[in-house]
Amino acid sequence: MQDQFDRDINYLRLSVTDLCNLRCVYCMPESGVTKLRHEDILSVEEIEEIVRAAAALGITKVRLTGGEPLVRHGILDICRRVAAVQGITETCLTTNGTLLPKYARELREVGVNRLNTSLDTLDPVRYAEITRGGDLNDALRGIDAARDAGFDVLKINTVLIGGVNDGEIRDLVDLTRDGRTHVRFIELMPIGASADWAGARFLENSAVLRAVPELVAADSDGVARLYRLPDTDGTVGLISPISSHFCPTCNRVRVTSDGKLKPCLHSSDEINLRGLHGDALAETLRAAIYGKPQHHTLDGTTTSNSARSMYAIGG
Repeated sequence: MQDQFDRDINYLRLSVTDLCNLRCVYCMPESGVTKLRHEDILSVEEIEEIVRAAAALGITKVRLTGGEPLVRHGILDICRRVAAVQGITETCLTTNGTLLPKYARELREVGVNRLNTSLDTLDPVRYAEITRGGDLNDALRGIDAARDAGFDVLKINTVLIGGVNDGEIRDLVDLTRDGRTHVRFIELMPIGASADWAGARFLENSAVLRAVPELVAADSDGVARLYRLPDTDGTVGLISPISSHFCPTCNRVRVTSDGKLKPCLHSSDEINLRGLHGDALAETLRAAIYGKPQHHTLDGTTTSNSARSMYAIGG
């Protein structure tokens, strides 16, 4: 369906857990997060019901997120049910990759079409620092497991952090030379753990084009502006929520693991979906989608208006 600004809203990002097995410095508290009670998070059945209602309104793509979705009990059943919903043509999952050696093949079997893996560095020491103790080899083995399971096209998400991984831009871009890897550079956003960081940490994605000037423009892909190295099929995407608002083409809404719909990532608005069924659920979804804000207010000088950190919204 269309919102009040005639944007076609067809993409639902659905968080299944706030928990994660890593502690990335820009996302998670060092001590981890308080585990919600079982009854406080969406059940498998509630997730399926919300997706069915959303699909009836025109949602065709669902991305399961966290936290780390693969730590959620019943994640394979959730994936299976979402993929089976009539009208859902694409079921995706975003993961840090470390648990893919265990789950990649089964994810493929239950209907997951695409995987995005988070990888902010190719340096093992820096990886351990960013993730507060993670092992880069676990993430790389996860990428290999995804390939072996038949996920031939893989997107890698990299949060660009000034003074941390901006010296690795070319190395990360070079991953696309195999023709099957697509790297997405995402501007660090002032939300949650990173809201009070020094301004030098927040780099515009134009830094990627300066570091790799031979990149040439390609067709766009949703909110990402795409580029590629000459004579390669892999792409480099720039997702620029700060320096170049993609709000006019935003096609997504989000649902948190405790059942709140967020029409905009950086808005404080949250609409409760728990306890709603049938027409009440459909009408609440319809009104929330139609009322999606025209744009967020991040401009490089302000912080997010969201009352939640990214791990509690869905990355």
